Amino acid sequence: MDYCTKMNIPDSVSDNKYIILFDGVCNLCSGFMQFVFKRDSKSIFKFAWLQDKKSQQIITWLSLPRDKFDTIILIEAAKPHFKSTAVIKIFRLLRFPWPFLIVGYIIPTFFRDWIYDFVAENRYKWFGKKDQCMVPAQEVVKRFL
Repeated sequence: MDYCTKMNIPDSVSDNKYIILFDGVCNLCSGFMQFVFKRDSKSIFKFAWLQDKKSQQIITWLSLPRDKFDTIILIEAAKPHFKSTAVIKIFRLLRFPWPFLIVGYIIPTFFRDWIYDFVAENRYKWFGKKDQCMVPAQEVVKRFL
């Protein structure tokens, strides 16, 4: 029995090194996903809406509430990262100049996450939301779980 089977890791996680889970109805979140897609020159990221069935399996595996979509989640080699840490780790893997934003690590996590939570709490009010998850362009669809 391999590690992934022992840990009950969903196949979608064990098959992909980097997965970004995001709120599919949030305009800010969908915009960030498109930003990442355009700057992911090595096509290392896979994407999924938090509302999607495969994401729900991952969320269950992580023991997170299945109806709360207020954080971006980066799964890196079967290890989850949340909130500001996920965002910094994503920037680290994009093409120049974005990896320079890892300097954000000098800011204490509690403060970075406080800012993250403030934006997340107000994201629908400030950026709006859709009635349903965005429909990605054909070249983006290939990168979804």
